[in-house]
Amino acid sequence: MAASKATTAKKRNASKRRVEKGCVHIHAAFNNTIVTITDTQGNTISWSSAGKLKYRGSKKSSAYVAQCVAEDAARVAADCGMKSVEVYVTGAGQGRESAIRALQIVGMEVTLIKDVSPIPHNGCRPPKRRRL
Repeated sequence: MAASKATTAKKRNASKRRVEKGCVHIHAAFNNTIVTITDTQGNTISWSSAGKLKYRGSKKSSAYVAQCVAEDAARVAADCGMKSVEVYVTGAGQGRESAIRALQIVGMEVTLIKDVSPIPHNGCRPPKRRRL
């Protein structure tokens, strides 16, 4: 007989890791906001996005939804024992500041806020000059 799947599969949620310090990566685009909370090595602890919270259309890019997304991800990380975080923000969307404020409301201590948006050094090559 084959071994049952229950005995061979790992129990992922059986032992939650205790993490005191971590990083929050906020991707605030014009159409969506994604928050990922990791430990200092980069292993994901929790994540959330506007689509995960069942927001659709133009609501996904609003500052209020960004606040809800950050609170949702931070609550899961707080259950793992996370107390202080470093925040790395990417993008130019509306939810940049409101997501950081939501982390502080949940009770996390923000030790660093850094903007890591990609900036082109020289940009793309412009199109050829138009000939008439």
